[in-house]
Amino acid sequence: MASALSAPAASAVAAARCKVFGGGRNDGRAGCRVGVARKNTSHITMAVAVDASRFEGVPMAPPDPILGVSEAFKADTSDLKLNLGVGAYRTEELQPAVLNVVKKAEKLMLEKGENKEYLPIEGFAAFNKATADLLLGADNPVIKQGRVATLQSLSGTGSLRLAAAFIQRYFPDAKVLISSPTWGNHKNIFNDARVPWSEYRYYDPKTVGLDFEGMIADIQAAPEGSFVLLHGCAHNPTGIDPTPEQWEKLADVIEEKKHMPFFDVAYQGFASGSLDEDASSVRLFVKRGLEVFVAQSYSKNLGLYAERIGAINVICSAPEVADRVKSQLKRLARPMYSNPPIHGAKIVANVVGDPTMFGEWKEEMEQMAGRIKNVRQKLYDSLTAKDQSGKDWSFILSQIGMFSFTGLNRPQSDNMTDKWHIYMTKDGRISLAGLNLAKCEYLADAIIDSFHNVN
Repeated sequence: MASALSAPAASAVAAARCKVFGGGRNDGRAGCRVGVARKNTSHITMAVAVDASRFEGVPMAPPDPILGVSEAFKADTSDLKLNLGVGAYRTEELQPAVLNVVKKAEKLMLEKGENKEYLPIEGFAAFNKATADLLLGADNPVIKQGRVATLQSLSGTGSLRLAAAFIQRYFPDAKVLISSPTWGNHKNIFNDARVPWSEYRYYDPKTVGLDFEGMIADIQAAPEGSFVLLHGCAHNPTGIDPTPEQWEKLADVIEEKKHMPFFDVAYQGFASGSLDEDASSVRLFVKRGLEVFVAQSYSKNLGLYAERIGAINVICSAPEVADRVKSQLKRLARPMYSNPPIHGAKIVANVVGDPTMFGEWKEEMEQMAGRIKNVRQKLYDSLTAKDQSGKDWSFILSQIGMFSFTGLNRPQSDNMTDKWHIYMTKDGRISLAGLNLAKCEYLADAIIDSFHNVN
């Protein structure tokens, strides 16, 4: 920048700039250098050169592997484009949906004219009761005995992050075991909390199914007292869940090794259409008397993606233990986000607490789960009808929930996007919640082409 200023003014500006940017001609620090060239007796020309930003060492972060898919999708101008990357439910018209029961709950909230005061650190009491009852069953002895510490948190991610901070503080030598593969954000969460983790085998690419023997072997070989992160239902990204008998065997091994089961429950009621069936894995471990961590989210089953509503639950051995655990979770939450938002919590509390609305919600969940099942069946039918190679596509039907793990590798997934304008994560996962019946044949053509013609 160059300008003509009087000598006293130039000196003042130069001093001010050096103070703001740091450094100057005489102090030896990087920041600001001022060059002054005399123009005449009353004015000078001043040139100010500012050194590199203090943020020069901050690199550009890579796009998020999941959310970045949506950004690329939006930039694509093709009429054929299809977004199967983000796990968000769409109608048959591929539009976002707000559940009718949510609209009713919000209308009720407006009619009551409730205020916007801060919630306590642990969140909205009615929500905390409703979410624990929903997860474990209202008549569960652990609830009646006061053995459950529940904190409302910022959906599933915030609940996992709060639990990770708890593990780091009170179990600093413990390791978390994570399935291979897993949801893309799990590793980020534990990395940022400085909690060490390792992987256990889960997906078998040869069968496009569960590597149960490898899973059991890795959990058995882990150091005693490890935390085992388990997907309560509708495993993300594979859509492959253990059978009831396999869950029993997992519970045996985890109990034997004195591991701590840590469930991520993001799809209760949304996977099978039944709230109780989708919580059966968690309830099995609790019934055995094990202490258990459970993170919950209401993004999928109530469609409250933007409300960031969820909870962390810790089932403990005794009421006094639950009280201590809850007090320390609150202590961790306070400097993180102070207290959680109220709007989504009241929606959940109103829906679960009102028998009529609760029944309507279960019907809407069944409809959403049913639509995804219909799309899954149509995709399988289209693949088997179009693919003359004899490949077995039945794994599509054996998977559950909103995702399907196609078995496509990265170059094949790239072909899906580059040639067919189908956006998906690079591990081969597609979100069936973003697909409709009309697009199933097009998707089948793309999968067959990518599988057979791209190495």
